[in-house]
Amino acid sequence: MSFRLKAAIFAAFALSAAAAATASDMSIAAESIASVTSLPGALPAAPSAGSQSAVIFAPPREITQPLASAHTADSSFSTDPSASSLAALVDAHGAPEDLSGDMQCLAGAVYFESKGESLEGQLAVARVVINRARSGRFPDSLCGVVYQRSQFSFVRGNSMPPIRMNGRSWREAVAIAQIAMDDSWDSRAEGALFFHARRVSPGWGKKQLAAIDNHIFYR
Repeated sequence: MSFRLKAAIFAAFALSAAAAATASDMSIAAESIASVTSLPGALPAAPSAGSQSAVIFAPPREITQPLASAHTADSSFSTDPSASSLAALVDAHGAPEDLSGDMQCLAGAVYFESKGESLEGQLAVARVVINRARSGRFPDSLCGVVYQRSQFSFVRGNSMPPIRMNGRSWREAVAIAQIAMDDSWDSRAEGALFFHARRVSPGWGKKQLAAIDNHIFYR
């Protein structure tokens, strides 16, 4: 047998063996893939062209975190994230609006009881009026609280004295009344129902909450 004929027979034999090995490897690989996709939690095989995927996606879960408390013991807490101080919140209200009804009564109480005092002192007075109206122990309206007999010394003959409505004090009183009604700034006198001037000592058997400017506040 010639050398060329032997070489041709050997090459043909080698190609046949390689083809058989490749077919065996492909069969084993197919079985391995089928085994893996049947495991729990495994990703499904991609659908063939023109077929519809049988995978059903669960709706996404909403992850929530507990909200922080709406109020803190810090009297500088504000529910308006844009305000850095009570003064900034007052300034944001701009010129005083025309008020009527209960809001006029509330602003009038702030004006006459705490005009010229700090904004914190004015807010505390406003909180007392609002707390009384909500307490069930006093009239259930702001005007009813303000005009209740023998409660506020500035009320004379069921009316208020004249107010300088173009002055800074009235502008502040209106803004503070609106802030107190919106509960957009905490007061050191939260929960207070009574207050009196520092110059007097009525001997009340009540819990003192705060002393701000010229007034002491109680619950």
